[in-house]
Amino acid sequence: MNFCIALYIGLFTVATTKHVVVNWDISHITVNRDDYNLRRAIGVNGKLPIPPVEATVGDTLELNVHNGLDRPTTIHAHGLFQTNNTHMDGPAMITQCGIPPGDSFTYHYTLEQAGSMWLHGHLAHEISDGLRAAFIIHDKPGAELYHYDKDYLLTFEDWFSTEFADRMYHTINPKEEFPPPKSYAYGLVNGVNGNITQTLNFEPGKTYRIRLVNMGDINSFQFSLPGHEMYVIEADGEYSVPYFTDGIDIGPAQRYSVLIKAHDTDAFNYYFNATMHANFISASPGLSPRVYTGKIEYSANAPYQDTRAFYERPDFKWLNDIEMHSASGHPAMVPNRKLHLEIGNNLYNTGQHLDHINNITFVMPNVPTLFTALSMGSLAMDPRVYGPQTNAVVLKYGDIVELTINNFSTLLHPFHRHGGTFQITEYGPAGSSTPAPESFQNITVQKSKGSPMRRDTISLTEFSYVKVVFQATAAVNFFHCHNSIHSAMGMDMVFIEGPDVLQKTLQIPNAMYEMCHKQGIPTTGNAAGNIGFDFTGLPNVPTIVKQTGDNQ
Repeated sequence: MNFCIALYIGLFTVATTKHVVVNWDISHITVNRDDYNLRRAIGVNGKLPIPPVEATVGDTLELNVHNGLDRPTTIHAHGLFQTNNTHMDGPAMITQCGIPPGDSFTYHYTLEQAGSMWLHGHLAHEISDGLRAAFIIHDKPGAELYHYDKDYLLTFEDWFSTEFADRMYHTINPKEEFPPPKSYAYGLVNGVNGNITQTLNFEPGKTYRIRLVNMGDINSFQFSLPGHEMYVIEADGEYSVPYFTDGIDIGPAQRYSVLIKAHDTDAFNYYFNATMHANFISASPGLSPRVYTGKIEYSANAPYQDTRAFYERPDFKWLNDIEMHSASGHPAMVPNRKLHLEIGNNLYNTGQHLDHINNITFVMPNVPTLFTALSMGSLAMDPRVYGPQTNAVVLKYGDIVELTINNFSTLLHPFHRHGGTFQITEYGPAGSSTPAPESFQNITVQKSKGSPMRRDTISLTEFSYVKVVFQATAAVNFFHCHNSIHSAMGMDMVFIEGPDVLQKTLQIPNAMYEMCHKQGIPTTGNAAGNIGFDFTGLPNVPTIVKQTGDNQ
């Protein structure tokens, strides 16, 4: 299938102004999103789902946030590079203090890249309770890499019957069994029960871009459109060389765009499939996996094509992102620094099972990490000042870093790098002195060829490793598992990139300091708010009793 550059005519309304203003009043609401459960959730302007935010490359976006909750909140623009703007990235106690209850704060973004992004809460895992919305940045008219006639958006969410805090309590309470009983979510497509989502209308001969955004908490979604050829052109805001596939397994926080050429006739209508699943939840009829279908309509009078045989083909092809190639054509970067990470779960002396990276379970510092980087002078280059539990790694500006991440557990982990993307260069079996279970011993080494695909969220499968490469900028970038339970259990770390450059180039707005002072949070000093290596006041570090490997 050939694709060429052409003028884009979008289904979306593209902003014509250069300054886009969006107002969010965040509050608790009571809502029934899945057609089964009425529950408390977090909405914006009194509603869920939150409408997509749209803008164009070159625009500036002003996101005015009022916190109507009874606790602090923050917003992360997932996928934005945040060049010279790391203080607007959003993770609480990494780049800012939370917005206090009843207060307001404005995020300013200069939009340098096109792609399918999203916005979500980044404190107390409010993302899980509804604080999430698609964020679409369109190419400038005439600058589109591929031709398409219309642009559709499908967002995917898993929706639980209880709030995140309740699920987390049962996960880390040492008096309860671990892992806790499984929770079965319902799947939402474009904010509603996945089986009643709006029909996508196709016209014969036209080409459609469908954006697929998994805003889910812990579940993946398998997407396919039987009866059509599907070419992937984007992963996580990075354009790719068109890549043919029959199906895409979209991990939490991942995004794709596909191009689909409509048939030349309207003789049949079709169904797309979105199957929600999680590998750590055993199959149970009607509960896991959950299968959702939506309509592709060519004609109101046409019958629907029977496509059951499509899934039974021996040559059915699932997307493998290491086979993809970046449309930029950039070759693999040669690292000058290599880091080795091992992830898993341990039993601690608190009686809790907590997650870790390299046996360090993340705990928030008393001072936002960015503020420590800006206030500690030459000591900012020493990772010790960021505290023993932030799992901080200091990188020099311009370092090319290769991360090897080993997953020794039976669970998938979607790892996300804030503030930029990485090249995917290799997958393989996790190296361990303990052999993997027999069902995982057929994992082979796969290496990228040509121009490696770039993205910001990688799905690291069971008993496997991945190698990714990125270049350090001047920023403080969070790196964590995007499964909310795993992140809350401590599977997080921080890259402090070029802190000496940050000190010379970044000016924090006074409003950000004032938010901290209002809550009694120090804004200078090491992780504890002290000078040098005095960490008096930091929480006690739990000690490992047993390395257990698997987590929830």
